[in-house]
Amino acid sequence: MSATYTFDVFSSLDGFGSAAGDWGGYWGKQGPELLAHRLALYTPACRMVFGANTFRLFSRFWAEIEANPEVEDAWGVALHDKPATVISTTLEEPLSWPNPTLERADALEVVAQLKEASDVPLRSHGCLAMNHSLLAAGLVDFIQVTIFPVLTGHSGSAPVLGGVDDYDLELVESKLLDGRIQELTYRPTRHQPAHGIAAR
Repeated sequence: MSATYTFDVFSSLDGFGSAAGDWGGYWGKQGPELLAHRLALYTPACRMVFGANTFRLFSRFWAEIEANPEVEDAWGVALHDKPATVISTTLEEPLSWPNPTLERADALEVVAQLKEASDVPLRSHGCLAMNHSLLAAGLVDFIQVTIFPVLTGHSGSAPVLGGVDDYDLELVESKLLDGRIQELTYRPTRHQPAHGIAAR
């Protein structure tokens, strides 16, 4: 059996992955249940998969830790310590990460090979462009979206699923954390419209 691949992403209610202004990490809405649950997700063995842009961002967060203290939350440390495959044609070794492997091949090829060879699940946090491509190729087993109770229509950026194709989603699990944050885990299947029936 192949390893599962989970696209894990944080989102505002209106679908943005980040925001300008004074929102801060987690849009300022984190609580103890969220942080404990995130640690539980990242404590078991897994392999992280990063695209170049998100890897650069996370590396900068760790290099400038005084300005980004939330990366030292226990789950962030657990994520940081996991073995990681970094897919990039522009990054150069050595990479500033505890246990990285740099892959220069196309992400679709790399992840397909990892799914066949890995003896632990694969997870990717963020990495929107890469994960949109993997979703289109049928390589994403689960989309795990954590929805924070904010609307960022004025300041939001990075639409987490903007531009993807049509998919039917099977809800696998849902959690309410700290009474205000929703985590929804879906199994995606590309939508096949019925012949002769147009969506309205």
